[in-house]
Amino acid sequence: MPEGHTVHRIARQLALDVVGRPLAVSSPQGRFADGAARLDGRTMTAASAVGKQLLCPFDSGEVLRVHLGLYGAWDFHGDVSPLVDGDRARGSLGAPRVRRAVRMGEDESERTAGDGLAWPPPPVGAVRVRLATDAFVADLRGPSACEVLTPDEAAAVRDRLGPDPVDRAGDLDAAGREVVDRVTARGVPVGQLLMDQAVVAGIGNIYRAELLFRARLDPWTPGRRVPAEVVRALWDDWAGLLADGIRDGVMLTREDLDADGRAAALRDRDLRHWVYGRTGLPCRVCGTPVVVEDMAARKLYRCPTCQV
Repeated sequence: MPEGHTVHRIARQLALDVVGRPLAVSSPQGRFADGAARLDGRTMTAASAVGKQLLCPFDSGEVLRVHLGLYGAWDFHGDVSPLVDGDRARGSLGAPRVRRAVRMGEDESERTAGDGLAWPPPPVGAVRVRLATDAFVADLRGPSACEVLTPDEAAAVRDRLGPDPVDRAGDLDAAGREVVDRVTARGVPVGQLLMDQAVVAGIGNIYRAELLFRARLDPWTPGRRVPAEVVRALWDDWAGLLADGIRDGVMLTREDLDADGRAAALRDRDLRHWVYGRTGLPCRVCGTPVVVEDMAARKLYRCPTCQV
């Protein structure tokens, strides 16, 4: 499932290339035809992410809400702006025009094509909604939710979510105190609470496993037995990992890597994590085989020696 950093990257891409422009909105698949008709010809005024929720208000007052779920992804085509300054030249005068195709979901990929690329590109597969300008196309496929909300309905979605470090960037200390209160008030295992979007927003299975390992914390510890300072450290660590993921587009959670090791891990996913996806392999710290367990119907990876 795409985690919080991906949804923030999607929101930033839409902010760069869609917000402020009148849009042709369609549903090639047909399952969002009514919603597309309500938004067609309107202008998206903002794009933001809270946890795994993407919220895009339009000048009509209505809000497009998207949750990618397990399999959703966005494909961006055309003049796709780089998210990090310096990645590529931004529309340099006299430079050859290069169109890009970028996919953002659980993983990211990219390819380029010259002016010979058919425009607009034909929808491929079951595209739920297409947002198009003259130079940019965003295709959404496979989401668990795609709907048009009123402002009050969108506010209710936000109100159900726990703090998100980016959404609460101006108030991180207060947000951290909220997370501490929400975790330490419950008898539910801390590994389950970190995945509860009403406790803290944006953490998925990978970040959950890695945050708990980095804290050397047993995932089965009841929330009320986790010291407040440990919960606060988890929140602070989450804020840092989320910022890294938004910048790099990958979940790289090992803090032991030097510059060369980090560059290698950005290329090779097998080098990125402490415990996630490493069932039976030796813990990178103590050598004990990493175990996988079921917690609330999701796989939980941990080191039984380091996390006690």
